[in-house]
Amino acid sequence: MVLDSRARLACLAGAISLASVVMATLLPTDLVPRTGLGWKTEHFLVYFATTTVLCIASARPYIVAISLIVVSAFLETLQGITPDRIPDFTAALSGAAGVISAAALVQLFRRWWPILKSAVSTAHPRLFIRQN
Repeated sequence: MVLDSRARLACLAGAISLASVVMATLLPTDLVPRTGLGWKTEHFLVYFATTTVLCIASARPYIVAISLIVVSAFLETLQGITPDRIPDFTAALSGAAGVISAAALVQLFRRWWPILKSAVSTAHPRLFIRQN
């Protein structure tokens, strides 16, 4: 399968995003940047963004979602190894919620985009004329 430049860029962005999630999970807490939104919101947003990028790059968003949910739980479990962190079940659930939300939105967009595109192209042309 040959990937065009946009698909390669999306794959690269997804890999970088996933690598940054792994690093932020396993680094000591004083080295991890915080947004001030709270850790549950941060988990949700980071996994939402990562899933969005990876689902756009992939033809199978459900496989990506299931994989990232497993990765989220595995990374939370690995935090038990680090000396300054403890695994938290709600953090894994926040990550899983971000993954499920992003995968559902990408899948909805993929299914509705052709319908919306055809509806706009068959609409009356006067609706899209700009008036100065």
